[in-house]
Amino acid sequence: MIEPLSTPTLPRGIRSRFVDNINGLRMHLLEAGFEEKGRPCLLLLHGFPELAYSWRKVMVPLAAAGYHVVAPDLRGYGRTTGWDGDYDGDLGSFRMLNIVRDVVGLVSALGYRSVAGVAGHDYGSPVSAWCTLIRPDIFRTVTMMSAPFPGPPSIPFATADKPATPPKGGPTIHDDLAALTPPRKHYHWYYSTRPANADMMQCREGIHAFLRAYYHHKSADWKANKPHKLEGWIASELGKMPTYYIMELDKTMPQSVAPHMPTAAEIAACKWLTDDELAVYAAEYGRTTFQGGLNLYRVRTSGRFETELEVFAGRTIDQPSCFISGRSDWGTYQAPGVFERMQGTICTRMLACRLVDGAGHWVQQEQPEETARLLLEFLKKAAPA
Repeated sequence: MIEPLSTPTLPRGIRSRFVDNINGLRMHLLEAGFEEKGRPCLLLLHGFPELAYSWRKVMVPLAAAGYHVVAPDLRGYGRTTGWDGDYDGDLGSFRMLNIVRDVVGLVSALGYRSVAGVAGHDYGSPVSAWCTLIRPDIFRTVTMMSAPFPGPPSIPFATADKPATPPKGGPTIHDDLAALTPPRKHYHWYYSTRPANADMMQCREGIHAFLRAYYHHKSADWKANKPHKLEGWIASELGKMPTYYIMELDKTMPQSVAPHMPTAAEIAACKWLTDDELAVYAAEYGRTTFQGGLNLYRVRTSGRFETELEVFAGRTIDQPSCFISGRSDWGTYQAPGVFERMQGTICTRMLACRLVDGAGHWVQQEQPEETARLLLEFLKKAAPA
């Protein structure tokens, strides 16, 4: 049986443990501020290719402010078990409503009727948003990080007396991306392919070096990350993003990031992700593979489970909300228009929207002190008078 996480790189005050029977999972989580019962709970949800461990640098400061801080390995990741990691397995178990069920089950198992806040980074951002939209009685505030929330899908309105609209033909966005010079492809759809997992597991550089290049390429340490608003979901605009998002058509993800491998001096100078810390990620993914995380992309690109989310069409997030991202993070703008729509219509009580200097995509690791400060500032502002 898998043991709790044990590494000298885990800050003092954080413990690793398991909670059984969470929607079929044995869920691994990290906790800080657990010594004193009755504290308000903060739930932290990670993204890809990350782990509960990605929150290690902010958990102790949040606990010092009086919270019970809980960061689980989500379905498909790390030391959480009970999920199907087969490409041909049950993809439906990774659909958004089931992930929300995992999170609600964890909250309940921990003995909370509600939590003071849920914060999610990258893939964890839409999970936290959906938790808040679906169960406002449980999740009293939400902080989305690096991935703006587009809201629920819409249902066609006032169409009963109109003629049926024929399906659109012609080139797709993928055809248009492939027609660019050089030809390109979107990483969501690459991650949804059968070979993607093997590409990363069996890459020439090895998992540790691949992850080093990947994390560096998407961080503020890669000085070419200069994100800005894109004018639309069209190939000519998407093609302005780096190749870790809009990849060259004939390349794998390891091949895309390998040219941007930091030098030995840059690695030695990287205080936000030391080689010992990176080794934790490499060991976990070396054991689990990347397929669990990749299945979450497959849910999105397949469209198979979109209709069940349409039942929430028109719903907004009405609890206090916040958005935090690195100023050098292209994730803020990768879906054109969503950043603005989230602030304008999807979240009716957005109290703060912060872009952190000196951070790229991994904001809570690159700038943990500022991230913790902004989270606590938001929670204080959102607290009932």
